[in-house]
Amino acid sequence: MFDKRHRITLLFNANKAYDRQVVEGVGEYLQASQSEWDIFIEEDFRARIDNIKEWLGDGVIADYDDDDIAQLLADVDVPIVGVGGSYHLAENYPAVHYIATDNHALVESAFLHLKEKGVNRFAFYGLPDSSRKHWAAEREYAFRQLVAEEKYRGVVYQGLETAPENWQHAQNRLADWLQTLPPQTGIIAVTDARARHVLQACEHLHIPVPEKLCVIGIDNEELTRYLSRVALSSVAQGARQMGYQAAKLLHRLLAREEMPLQRILVPPVRVIARRSTDYRSLTDPAVIQAMHFIRNHACKGIKVEQVLDAVGISRSNLEKRFKEEVGETIHALIHAEKLEKARSLLISTTLAINEISQMCGYPSLQYSIRCLKRSRSLRRRSIATSIVKRCCSLSSLQMPCKPDSVAPSGTQNYICAAIRRWLSWYIANK
Repeated sequence: MFDKRHRITLLFNANKAYDRQVVEGVGEYLQASQSEWDIFIEEDFRARIDNIKEWLGDGVIADYDDDDIAQLLADVDVPIVGVGGSYHLAENYPAVHYIATDNHALVESAFLHLKEKGVNRFAFYGLPDSSRKHWAAEREYAFRQLVAEEKYRGVVYQGLETAPENWQHAQNRLADWLQTLPPQTGIIAVTDARARHVLQACEHLHIPVPEKLCVIGIDNEELTRYLSRVALSSVAQGARQMGYQAAKLLHRLLAREEMPLQRILVPPVRVIARRSTDYRSLTDPAVIQAMHFIRNHACKGIKVEQVLDAVGISRSNLEKRFKEEVGETIHALIHAEKLEKARSLLISTTLAINEISQMCGYPSLQYSIRCLKRSRSLRRRSIATSIVKRCCSLSSLQMPCKPDSVAPSGTQNYICAAIRRWLSWYIANK
């Protein structure tokens, strides 16, 4: 027996990364279950919101963080699954089957990540109550609960909703608040967008991140994670899993399965740690200043001399203080920063290796390959394979040169040798 073919409406804002991931999760369920559904998703459903009840089809999966949608669907007589944020009070949930992102777990993940980094002062940058964002209020509540339970002092700043006309005013007020925070405070932002506001304000105030303030967001928006000079740590929501669970639940409802009102909490996927929380407990102001300078300029080809000029003390003095605070030399830290940048670009982009070499401040492609080869942190099979592929791409070869082939000259010859060395290492370590 084939299932009846159903027309299903998805009410989400496709301009938002979170909403798109929920929709992708619905699609994953359809592929896995082979359900006979015709999906209707309006590019801009708000343009037809007045007569929404006339085109809902046989079932609906909708964004119940949107109060207007929740009200419009209040008396609709088709199966509905709502998707949105969790509530700490059961009576606040809407009267529909509901798949919720676990707001408490999202904030707790960020909080525990900062604690593991050695942070013991905490702050929360949220949204004003006037924004009518229930999920933001729930995340703020979770933060207050967590710091109270752990007996930490937690500071909350809701700030202003931002728009082009009040952007600078909102950033100025945020800057005023940031300057009241003691050093080594970890800031949990209610979203990645709010976290980027913090990073921008810190840059204008010359507050080093993460040396003096750590920042972590929620959402892990891949599209915008490179828009800040300091890469943003973030908690990834289980948005795809929410979409999958919503579609699975709707499938059961369409089959007329009797069940009590469902409340399904979806935990966060994980914390993606990046530069903004790469915190070390440092106390020496000169070392903090030098660390910040190195992190911002290592890939511009700086030498130890430029670091000394920026800090304004002698090499012997700063080297001694570096050894005591960091356990490394200044040169070693510059080198480590460049390697970390190369590692990140190799994993997260498809850039050619010569472009990566330039972006990381290496004087030549040959030198960068030697550094990459020597680095233990880059000797993972996946990264080794990535380097081999990019070397092959650069030299327009599919495989390293065979002994009887015509050997190319110059850079290509060097690259072929590099490929052979990497393949030898790869085979030896399989």
